Amino acid sequence: MDAYQSPTAMEPLLPELGKASLSSLTCDILTASGRLVGQVHAPQVRRRIADLVREMNCYYSNLIEGHKTTPREIEGALKHDFSGSPIQRDNQLLGLAHIAVEKLMEERLAKETVDVYAPEFVCWLHQEFYRRLPESLHWAKTKTGKSYRIEPGGLRDFMVDVGQHTPPDFSALPRFLSRFREFYGSVPIPGADRLVAIAAAHHRLAWIHPFGDGNGRVIRLHSQALLIHHRLDGGGLWTLSRGLARRRQRYFDYLEAADRTRRNDLDGRGNLSESGLTNFCKFFLETILDQIQFMGGLLNLPTLRTRVERYFQIEALHLERHREELMRVVRTLVDEGEIPRTRVQEITGKRATVSAEIIKLGLQEGLIASPSPKGPLQAAFPAKILESYFPQLYIDLPVHFTDDDAS
Repeated sequence: MDAYQSPTAMEPLLPELGKASLSSLTCDILTASGRLVGQVHAPQVRRRIADLVREMNCYYSNLIEGHKTTPREIEGALKHDFSGSPIQRDNQLLGLAHIAVEKLMEERLAKETVDVYAPEFVCWLHQEFYRRLPESLHWAKTKTGKSYRIEPGGLRDFMVDVGQHTPPDFSALPRFLSRFREFYGSVPIPGADRLVAIAAAHHRLAWIHPFGDGNGRVIRLHSQALLIHHRLDGGGLWTLSRGLARRRQRYFDYLEAADRTRRNDLDGRGNLSESGLTNFCKFFLETILDQIQFMGGLLNLPTLRTRVERYFQIEALHLERHREELMRVVRTLVDEGEIPRTRVQEITGKRATVSAEIIKLGLQEGLIASPSPKGPLQAAFPAKILESYFPQLYIDLPVHFTDDDAS
């Protein structure tokens, strides 16, 4: 098949088929997202959860790409504690790069007016990701085994095949990316259709396949940027990648189906299958709704308090002194996010010297945090408590799995 040269080849850019079901999903997502944000009142807790979700995002994005890291390995990498295995060290570095770029992206979107659909922004995401990786991870291979170097932020300058799909000719990439920006970023898209447009843009950017490698990671980061830009990300309290990883094969299948050309006169008017794009958008929105609802269940305050108590009753038996008192402090921090150190006396009913011991114990265990030696106490969520506080947040999926494994 000859490579595509004209941007009209990626039409349609927004599906008209199935609009009623897509609109219904959009309404459900907006309602669920508002409810989720309202569950977490303390801004400090919201920030801690957002940090945790960012780390989780890199874990699942790694899995989608066939690289597995554990929460403890991610936590270790953030503390510059790397595995002795070269493969796992590389996986940790990939995770670190993802976390750093996502955080940088969030900060940039908060401070600047960014044209999130512009080719320059897409290339910036790729550049920031790859420049954080060692030279050994700047190389990839074609199916024939030929090695090529990945230039950070540089559009591919060679032809590739992605499964059954042959992306546009590399010489035409600027034209395709310009059309991508023109349609999704400049054409007035009604608010009710914005989530559908984000879903469609996710596929069309994957279809363009602008880079020699790293497309999947960059495209998921870009979708996250779109959700933040349009204030549809729930304040960072949920992640798309967890849902896509749990349905990895289905995700790839829907991407591939939307790559196909129009089947007949009932399948839209563009070059590509409109029903394929509609089905991908429906899958994408269903995944978003599922993840928002999942996090809503985890962050339900009464049940979260109960899980914190259970951790101290079952998992923290090594704490022979002050376990009950520390549990009360941690439970309060989960509720309120931050408290002055003097408040520990009120919570525990202990005198100042004992309260200081409780604080020291909590800090040593990583169960509470503080910005300075005398600063306020804040909620903390180290890797060792995740399965107790937030069960199923990290699912131990194999690198190559079917949807049955993710159920």
